[in-house]
Amino acid sequence: MSEHEFTAQLWRWRARDEESGGAWFFVSLPFEVSDAIDEAGPRKGFGSVRVEVSVGASTWRTSVFPSAEERTFVLPVKKAVRTAEGLVEGGPCSVRLRTVE
Repeated sequence: MSEHEFTAQLWRWRARDEESGGAWFFVSLPFEVSDAIDEAGPRKGFGSVRVEVSVGASTWRTSVFPSAEERTFVLPVKKAVRTAEGLVEGGPCSVRLRTVE
């Protein structure tokens, strides 16, 4: 199990078909954090790694996914968290993340 803290920009995934793609928001993990997670342990479907995440007062479990486009793992940030923590597209997102089994 490893734990990391970082701040990164919140970005919106641009689906090819915006009508059916919805609004998915992510944070790209810094390369050094991504490398540590990549070495940390077993992966699940799509190369994902289970994590517990805290942003402000919000804590939840999810997975980070490898992104060929971003060349790092990406963390999905759900709407409830964005709303509760006042996060906006393009703004900073301070993250505490730890891998879980």
